[in-house]
Amino acid sequence: MGSMMSLGVLVIRLVMGLTFAAHGLQKMFGWFKGTGLKKFAEVLASMNVKPPMLNAIFVALAEIIAGLLIATGIGIRLGAALVVITMLVAIIKVHGKNGYLQKGGYEYNLHLIAIAIGLAFTGPGSYVLFF
Repeated sequence: MGSMMSLGVLVIRLVMGLTFAAHGLQKMFGWFKGTGLKKFAEVLASMNVKPPMLNAIFVALAEIIAGLLIATGIGIRLGAALVVITMLVAIIKVHGKNGYLQKGGYEYNLHLIAIAIGLAFTGPGSYVLFF
């Protein structure tokens, strides 16, 4: 992959990955004006998701881990799979009933799925954080 293409993939990875991780941190710790785990579990309970606290933990961790894997470029395919799974569940449980391009619709989730799949196919590019 050429250096310009790798830079483009890096920008996509950083914005998508760090934003996705931030959403998980909102759910887990209430950071960035988020609800925190207890309130997120209450939302899941209101949607008949059982057990709500365990699922809240799984969702928050999946978003944090997926975002960091994508942003760093390490395990990008695993990160992409976690994004696809969490966004498909979000569409099925929350946004799908609202339609596409409607208030509360699923277009944002679909964008994230498309970006994640695209990154899984292209790979992380040349700029990957190694430990």
